[in-house]
Parts: sequence; C-alpha cells; structure tokens
Amino acid sequence: MAVAPPSYCFVAFPPRAKDGLVVFGKNSARPRDEVQEVVYFSAADHEPESKVECTYISIDQVPRTHAIVISRPAWLWGAEMGANEHGVCIANEAINAREPAAETEAFLGMDLVRLGLERGATAKEALDVIVSLLEEHGQGGNYYEDASSCHSFQSAYLIVDREEAWVLETVGKYWAAEKVTEGVKCICNQLSLTTKMDAEHPELRTYAQSQGWWTGEDEFNFSQVFSPADDHLDCCAGRESLEKQEESITVQTMINILRDKASGVCIDSESFLTTASIVSVLPQNRSSPCIHYFTGTPDPSRSIFKPFIFVDDVKLVPKAQSPCFGDEDPAKKEPRFQEKPDRRHELYKAHEWARAVIDRDQEQGRTLRKTMLELEKQGLEAMEEILSSPEPPDPAEVGDLFYDCVDTEIKFFK
Repeated sequence: MAVAPPSYCFVAFPPRAKDGLVVFGKNSARPRDEVQEVVYFSAADHEPESKVECTYISIDQVPRTHAIVISRPAWLWGAEMGANEHGVCIANEAINAREPAAETEAFLGMDLVRLGLERGATAKEALDVIVSLLEEHGQGGNYYEDASSCHSFQSAYLIVDREEAWVLETVGKYWAAEKVTEGVKCICNQLSLTTKMDAEHPELRTYAQSQGWWTGEDEFNFSQVFSPADDHLDCCAGRESLEKQEESITVQTMINILRDKASGVCIDSESFLTTASIVSVLPQNRSSPCIHYFTGTPDPSRSIFKPFIFVDDVKLVPKAQSPCFGDEDPAKKEPRFQEKPDRRHELYKAHEWARAVIDRDQEQGRTLRKTMLELEKQGLEAMEEILSSPEPPDPAEVGDLFYDCVDTEIKFFK
C-alpha cells in the first residue's frame, strides 16, 4: 500500500481566532520534485449537455460554475486546495483505510476539491456536491505522476466557509462527516472521525457489518471501524501546534504553524516536501472580503505568502502557471506518465534560485530570508487595513493584487 505523505490542514473559529475571523490553512506535502501552480478560473456559464474533463474521467458539466482560485500539482485537473468567490475553502488529504483505494481510474480526491469549489456556494453545498459525485463515479487512480507504480488513496476533506466547517472522510463511495462551528480543528492523513457524525452515507453501517468490521452491537466509531490495523500515524503534531497557541489565532499564527519543521507540520524529507501552502481568512462579517494567501512555491519556511481577493476582473498570473502541453501531455496519454516534462513556472524557477542561496550561503541566505519576510509583512499589513476598513476595497486595486505580488517577488529574486 502506498504511504500517504503527512500533510495537515487547519481551521480556527472565533473566539479562538481573532476579530471575528475564520482562519484556514493547509500544507500540501507531495513528491519533492512536483511543481504546484496557482490558477484562477472565472465564473462561467456552460452549454447544456457539455462535459468537463477531470484528471482521468469526464463527467456532465453543470449550467454555471463559480469563480475559483486553486493551488494544484501542475499535471492534474483538480486541486490540492483552494477557494471560491463565495468564501468556501476546501483542502484534501490522501488517507489509507482498511479498504485499499482503487487503482481503477475514477475521481482523484483533488478533482473533488475543485468540483466542490466550482459547484458549492456554502461549505454544506460543497460537501453535498462531493458525496453525490463520489456515489456516482467513485474514486481511484494514481495520485502521483509516476509510471513505475500506482499510488492510490482514499480521501478526507476540510470544507470551510464563514459560518462553519465540515470534516468529510471517505472510503470508496462510503463517507461520514462532522460539522464544526467553534474552536480549532486539524485533519491529516488518517481517519479522525469517531462517534460524532452529523451526516453519513445511508448504507455506511450496513456496509461495515457486511465486511465483518462492525458487529452492529458496539457504538459505531468511524475511524476504529475503517482505519487499517497498522495505522500508527499520528495527527497530534498538527493538533498540538494549533491547540498550544495561547494568543488568538491570526493569519500570522497560521503561517508560523505551517512553517514549523520541528513539529513535523512542514515536511522536508527524502521523498516528500511541502510543495505549496495556503492560508485563508474568512471574516464572519460579510461586508469584509475573504483573503487567500498562496505561496505557489515549495517550503513555506522559505516562501512568501501572497494575497488574493476575488473581484469581477481578476488579472491572470501566467508567471505562477506551468507550461501547458495540451493533448500531448504525458499525463493525458495512455499509458500515462511515460515522460516527465519540465512543469516549472517562472515563479518556481526564480524561487529555486532563492532556495539555493539560502542553502549555500548562511550570511546571504539570512539577509535574503529577512527581505522575503519583509515583503510578506508589507502584504499582510495592507490586508489588515482592508479588513479593518468600513469601506469595501476598490476592485480596480485588488484585481491586480496577486499578479503584482508575484511580479515583485520574481523581480526581487532576479
């Protein structure tokens, strides 16, 4: 069975989070050399009976999809994490369960992240979208751009909006979900739901009984029933990082947690690396905009979190997008992944130089990192002003926000 890389996602609600803000964060741990891109798709109307091509399968399109911004491994269609124009954020975790994930190509968990964002205007709507598509098409297929073996996983999701969050955990087409409206929550690469489930697949318990995993007499505990016998992974690192925060949790707190290598939240191992990160702030006051900070580059401890705000006219950022290979992409041709094209975008290449300097030269590396953090701080302070202002931000100014931040970062590295 493939080993899921230990990545973490978090949410904090007021009063644990500051100033009536819901704060969401995720580190995406993936194979070390994989490139993630940050891509914006505007809201769109679609022709009746049109199809949407996901990573491995094509399904019926809906009449209208919401505007989304996502961070995704550049070879696939879906997303590791992202947000939509209605203030819904979703992140995905690859998990192992008692039932091995199917190698047959169907949905990847990451496809369902994107579909949930495109089709759900609230966290609950996105959850309903994901579970109904899962029921219809199932999940399966290779999670990595790897021709030598198939790494398939079950999926868990953290789905958040301004009011509530849902933890959704899936095994094949079966699922359970818990609603969260207060405190803090962390999910990682193992099943975490126990006896508190606020929604579940109608045949979940019958299925567990038919497999001989539950007698029907004891209290039904989802993770006990569906976790593999040898599941000794521990999500505590992430949970402890969040729970030990004595102050109110802010965007900066969440960024610091995601950068923490000592706790294991920021992965930098022989096989895996935190290849991209996101922090989102969702004000419970609807007159304030949601702000989403993306790195678009590996290792958050050496990356700049750059803000994005949804407005009608968002400027696209080709410098954070990977080259497009169209139908010639080895990920789209069967047999898949026979070659690995160079998927590095301009931001990634500029950042590679910065990482090399930080690794090579202690003095120069320290200076470089200090300036990177200073750039980030300017962005965070400007966003604080937007959140504390009684007036909504000027769309003309924030439409170029992410573009300008990426541009400044690249110029700075050069």
